[in-house]
Amino acid sequence: MTNKSEIIAQQNDMFRQNFGMSLQDYIQGTPSGRYVVTSGIQCLGLFKQSEVHNKVRNFNDFNEDNDPHGEHDYGSFQLENNKQKIIWKIDYYDTTYEYGSEDPADLSKTRRVLTVMLPSEY
Repeated sequence: MTNKSEIIAQQNDMFRQNFGMSLQDYIQGTPSGRYVVTSGIQCLGLFKQSEVHNKVRNFNDFNEDNDPHGEHDYGSFQLENNKQKIIWKIDYYDTTYEYGSEDPADLSKTRRVLTVMLPSEY
């Protein structure tokens, strides 16, 4: 039997791995939402931003320390060349992005916002 945290983790993985998909892809079951990068990430330049996007999309190093609720809603990693630490997190909002979602597992009531940032911007 799947619990709510496992459902949310699956949805978060799908959302994170498929950001930038078309509206048709979202209609077919990918959770809806927005992908946001902070000014610190934007200042890294296009090459490093591409590396960051790929690492966020492919992140799978979840453990008790960074995922205590088992929802796959946070991660961090180091960039290869300059050892810059990067953080990403997923927040849950209602369909208007005004309030928090009352049920993050319910795709009809929830929009996700994945934010990628430097630790100093958290």
